[in-house]
Amino acid sequence: MSEADVSVRIEAAGLSRLMDVAPAIVVEELTAGVTEATMLAEREIRERTPTSGAGTLRDSIGAMPVEISGEAVRGEVATSLAYAAPVETGSRPHFPPVEPLVDWVERRLGLSGPAARGAAWAIARKIAARGTEGAFMFRDGLAAVEQQVIAIVSGAVARAAARISAGER
Repeated sequence: MSEADVSVRIEAAGLSRLMDVAPAIVVEELTAGVTEATMLAEREIRERTPTSGAGTLRDSIGAMPVEISGEAVRGEVATSLAYAAPVETGSRPHFPPVEPLVDWVERRLGLSGPAARGAAWAIARKIAARGTEGAFMFRDGLAAVEQQVIAIVSGAVARAAARISAGER
């Protein structure tokens, strides 16, 4: 599974005090913040994901449900498609299956029949000789929103602090 995992570390002293006083409020606010942040990251990653026109890989990428484990709140954006990792980072030379390339040629190049098959074989031979370049959609998508994610999570901590200061428990 490919995933993008952004860990935001808020200076521990203040957050630790909030957790000691009202952990449910902190977890509630962080859950909302992490949900918003992962949805933002999902959008950016999907926009950067290459597609043949079918959109299979792009459509498979999604923000996973926020996980709460003890006092940790975790969000991630992932896909279960095995070929996402080589699309992300590129691949070494290998001979790929030709049928998916035929589909790609038909969608992207508008060829059909023997012309599509011939072009797919040529692409397969090139991949066998050179490999593929990475799209880095997860890396670059996260980099594009990193400051926003930090602001969202910091805002969640600030909301929790405000609620606790107002007397909520």
